[in-house]
Amino acid sequence: MIKKILISQPKPASDKSPYYDIAEEFGVELVFRPFIKVEGLSSKEFREQKVSILNYSAVVFTSRHAIDNFFGLSKEMRLEIPEEMKYFCVTEQIALYIQKYVQYRKRKVFFGTTGKIVDLIPTMAKHKAEKYLIPMSDVHDNSVKEMLDAKKLQHTECVMYRTISNDFTEEEKKSFDYDMCIFFSPSGINAFKKTFGDERNDIAVATFGPSTAKAAHEANLKIAIEAPSERHHSMTGALREFLEKNK
Repeated sequence: MIKKILISQPKPASDKSPYYDIAEEFGVELVFRPFIKVEGLSSKEFREQKVSILNYSAVVFTSRHAIDNFFGLSKEMRLEIPEEMKYFCVTEQIALYIQKYVQYRKRKVFFGTTGKIVDLIPTMAKHKAEKYLIPMSDVHDNSVKEMLDAKKLQHTECVMYRTISNDFTEEEKKSFDYDMCIFFSPSGINAFKKTFGDERNDIAVATFGPSTAKAAHEANLKIAIEAPSERHHSMTGALREFLEKNK
């Protein structure tokens, strides 16, 4: 039975998070503890990629980290982002986060529903004239490039931030008594394996995103939940169903 769950993300800023509803409904203890930290590239590091942000008419955001570092680097380099710049986001939540930096206008902000970039591409394909910039982490594969190439879209991928391990203390290792861990990136899986090796391959694992699931399978972890799915677009929805079935 699942009684204590470690979630590899920062604690939600709002008390209205669905995670808290799940904790109360099923009597489980949730602990938020990121396995990785995100660190933005400096403007000097970014310039080494020879990418000029103002040469692009649209930006594709796959996460809030991408948004923070895109606008952070733009500010550091004293670039004024044009009003007509368009933004394509994998979810509405990420799209709404843009309001932290620019005025939200539906005519220039587009978003998907599943959190997968493959489901955003049909919308992007309707704007073939755009030159797309895709800010990414240092940990990525060529899947996005291949999908956009297949649609003959003009695009450039660039690294704007890196993920580094948020190492466990010796005390945390000794007191590790969780029944389930929830991961949101391959980097989180790698950090877990770096800390525990094969010692905790028995723990139930939930993964979000296909690349995270792939990393978990390759690490021989015991996968109990894979999200998003056709039934559940969110991790909380998938977790709720799992706990309901395993009371």
